[in-house]
Amino acid sequence: MSAQIFLNPSREKSLLRKHPWVFSKAIKQIKGKPGIGETVDIFDNKGNWLAKGAYSPASQIRIRVWSFDKNEQIDQAFFDKKLANAKARRQFFIEQGGLTGYRLIAGESDGLPGVTIDCYDNLLVCQLLSAGADFQRLAIINGLKALYPGYHIYERSDVDVRKKEGLEPVTGWLTSPDNPEDTSRVISEYGIDIKVDVAAGHKTGFYLDQRESRAAAGRYAKGKDILNCFSYTGTFSLHCAKNGAKSVTNVDVSEQALNLAKENHLLNELDGEHIQFVKADVFKLLRTYREQGKQFDMIILDPPKFVESKAQLTGACRGYKDINMLAMQLLKPGGILLTFSCSGLMEANLFQKVVSDAALDANKQAFIVERLQQAPDHPIAANYPEGYYLKGLVCQVNQSF
Repeated sequence: MSAQIFLNPSREKSLLRKHPWVFSKAIKQIKGKPGIGETVDIFDNKGNWLAKGAYSPASQIRIRVWSFDKNEQIDQAFFDKKLANAKARRQFFIEQGGLTGYRLIAGESDGLPGVTIDCYDNLLVCQLLSAGADFQRLAIINGLKALYPGYHIYERSDVDVRKKEGLEPVTGWLTSPDNPEDTSRVISEYGIDIKVDVAAGHKTGFYLDQRESRAAAGRYAKGKDILNCFSYTGTFSLHCAKNGAKSVTNVDVSEQALNLAKENHLLNELDGEHIQFVKADVFKLLRTYREQGKQFDMIILDPPKFVESKAQLTGACRGYKDINMLAMQLLKPGGILLTFSCSGLMEANLFQKVVSDAALDANKQAFIVERLQQAPDHPIAANYPEGYYLKGLVCQVNQSF
């Protein structure tokens, strides 16, 4: 029999709205001795059953809900169904974009808290980031093998959040490929080929969530001199170059990322004469360009996450404001700025305010002409607003008021 968790008065409201988290302070009583990751039944203060979830004694999020159906068993059939439903929901977007790289499971938004699974050609990469996900790893992996026969599976559970769950990092093959040293794959999106290294790359190997933003960049690129900041493996540049950019300058601090960016441009047979790769700190280089009076028709700002906790939010706002101000100062009149924040704690209205403040400091007038967000294979469940994390603005930047 599962352990039983009883909540304090009025703390059931979020569960009644189908939000999948129960925080430690919401718990009044525990009957039984649940182990880390084990399934528990959740009741309100009056003893009414609410949900089934995974218990995590080390985390502030003490329980992550698996199911709001009292009769549903958290077994192999449960995970098989979740995986199959997630794949079916994405099929339209996969076919529409000619995708061979996409997110299959986006954690809570797909009803599998703490589980991230990405597909790269014939290779699946999984991150099991919660106590419950780790506890159920065998069922999850078996479900993947059944849904994707013949595919190989690699684990990238090396994210710091596992520490908050009382878990150690785990990486490596979960199947036995012929050549275990080969952790790279080539994926396609909207007719563009991209090489991904799932062992050495960021996240699960790549930023699949920016796919629609990369396509948007291509729509604005024709005839423009473009500066692609925090370029990583150059995928914004691929879309821009393919769509007629006059020139693209890719800037990243990582030589390894820039080398892979060069490979990606060769892979797509793009004209290398007008594509540059600069190893530099973006903040410092933008200031250097400003001193030199250099200008661009279009600038892309896709920085890494600046905010890991609420305590860092004020400092992050300063960082976002500074970099957007510098970019606007480098744009020609009427130039286009694509600017992003992948920090979940940076709310959309706050991000817009930061960009507005940056325009004021740059003595520029910015017009928002398009809003961007994470690709549709990274869904935002209506009952889980925390799933909305990637915010992008396309701004036309003119002279001062």
